[in-house]
Amino acid sequence: MPDIKLNMTPDDRPAITPEATLSRADRVYYTLRADIFDMRLLPGDRLTEGAIAERFAVSRTPAREALQRLQSDGLMQGYVRGGWEVVPIDNKRFDDLYEMRQMIETFAVRKLCARDAPQAELHLLLDALDRIWKVGRARRIADGGKLVELDEALHHALVAAAGNDELTSTMQRVTDRIRVVRRLDLVQGDGIAETYDEHAAILDAIRRSDAAQSVELVSRHIGGSQASVSSLTLQRLLAAGTEAGRKLIHEAPARPRRTI
Repeated sequence: MPDIKLNMTPDDRPAITPEATLSRADRVYYTLRADIFDMRLLPGDRLTEGAIAERFAVSRTPAREALQRLQSDGLMQGYVRGGWEVVPIDNKRFDDLYEMRQMIETFAVRKLCARDAPQAELHLLLDALDRIWKVGRARRIADGGKLVELDEALHHALVAAAGNDELTSTMQRVTDRIRVVRRLDLVQGDGIAETYDEHAAILDAIRRSDAAQSVELVSRHIGGSQASVSSLTLQRLLAAGTEAGRKLIHEAPARPRRTI
C-alpha cells in the first residue's frame, strides 16, 4: 500500500516551496487557480492575457502558459484573440464527472474490503482517518474551506490505498474539476454534519471488510453530493462570491458576465 498523506491541500505545489523559486508562469497559475477555487473568479468570468500580464507584472508568454495549464485542468477555456473564460457551470459535465468519481471510489472501497488487501497498513490508514472524522460535535471543523481540504484528502487516500496509480491520478483530475462546486456547498455550511457522519460510517464499513455496505454508503454519499451540486445556480455562485469579498475589476457593459 502506498504512503498516503492526509494533509493534502487543493494546491499540489509542495507547501515548503518558497514563492521566490516559482517561475512566473507558476505564480500566475497558482494564484488564478486559487482565485477560482475561492470564488474570487466565478464560472463565466472573462479574462484577457493582457490584463493578466499587467496584473502580475509579467509578459504575455507566462500569462498564456498559466491560462493554458488552467485549460488543461478543465477550469478555463479560450475563445478569441487572447480572451479566456472561467468554464461556465455545465450540469451535464458535472454529472459525467460525478459518474466517474462514483466508479473510481466504489471500485476502490471494494478492493480495500477484499481478503487479500494488506490489512495492517489499511488499519493504520483507517486509524488516522478516524482521528479526523470520528470526533464529537464540539471538535468538528466548521470552516468550510478547511473541511473541503480534509474531505478531498479522505477520498483521495482511500482511492490511493487501493494501489492503482492510474485510477488515483484520474481521481485527482476529477476532484480538481468539481472542486469549485463542492467547495461552495461546504463553505455555505449545508453539509458539514452530514459529511462527518457519512465519512465515519464509510470508515466503519471498510474496517469490517463489508464490501456491499461500503459500496452502498460511498454511492449514497457521492449521490448526495451530486444532488447538492445540481441544485446550485449561477445566482448562488454570484452571491457566494460577493460574500467572499471578490472585487470587480471591469464590468462588461453589454453582457451580464464580467471581463477581467
